[in-house]
Amino acid sequence: MSLKDEIESNYNNSIKEKDSNSINTLRLIKSAIKDKEISLRGKRDVLTDSDVLSLLQSLVKQRKDSIEAFEKANRNDLIENELNEIKVIEKFLPKQMDEDETNLIIKNIISENHFTSLKDMGALMKIIKDKYTGKIDMGLVGKIAKSLLGN
Repeated sequence: MSLKDEIESNYNNSIKEKDSNSINTLRLIKSAIKDKEISLRGKRDVLTDSDVLSLLQSLVKQRKDSIEAFEKANRNDLIENELNEIKVIEKFLPKQMDEDETNLIIKNIISENHFTSLKDMGALMKIIKDKYTGKIDMGLVGKIAKSLLGN
């Protein structure tokens, strides 16, 4: 079952269970997928699971950015809502690697490809994005890579 089908199935189950938080979040996900499909019309026929994963990651990133803004504004009610949305979205994402695993992967890629400076950052990010889509936090990768390549 594709990721898109899994989302649709969960959406239908949420409607049956009358889980309003899940219904709203899954509707949002379905809408984002539909928008992506519309933007790709003519270029590709179908969204791949990889496309859907990167879309889900961007939705989680948007929620985390919103949480930061809400914390500054001291809006705990909105923070709770965003956290609940993140929980629903993350059900469809593979388990994220922790900082130690990410650090090890980046060090291995840097040594295998003989990357030495920040100029190599784009190539490093491309390799990681190709191999680890959905499994690794690209924001964390950027921070670690800058610290390793910047020295």
